[in-house]
Amino acid sequence: MAVPRRIPVRFEDVFPAGAFVLGVEAANDYEKSKAGVADPQERDPNTGERIWTVRVLDPDPAARQAELKVKVPSQVQPVLPEALPGTPFRPVLFEGMTVTPWVDTNGQFPKQAYAMRALRLRPVGPVRRQPGVAA
Repeated sequence: MAVPRRIPVRFEDVFPAGAFVLGVEAANDYEKSKAGVADPQERDPNTGERIWTVRVLDPDPAARQAELKVKVPSQVQPVLPEALPGTPFRPVLFEGMTVTPWVDTNGQFPKQAYAMRALRLRPVGPVRRQPGVAA
């Protein structure tokens, strides 16, 4: 059976009510941090790009967790979308999402958990097409 380690998922399936960015920070590699390396930021094993942790609010009332983290590779810190006028909410779309299931053994009873990644994030709204590029 050829099940990928990272399972591709659609943004709409993970965040049916949309998603709002709360913040972004460098994802540190635990082993590098423990060893005292000068630049402990996690790197993507395939591309070498830096990994950033994007904190996300899931407004779906049926969601198991209201706040989630999505890791995104980028050489520079991703630019957060603008807040909706008169609110602190920054709607976002993640492209190229994957989930990696794992067992969380912290606590008395183990439970199923998921690590989420995306290739990129972008603001909600129309996609800007580059001139001369076919849709």
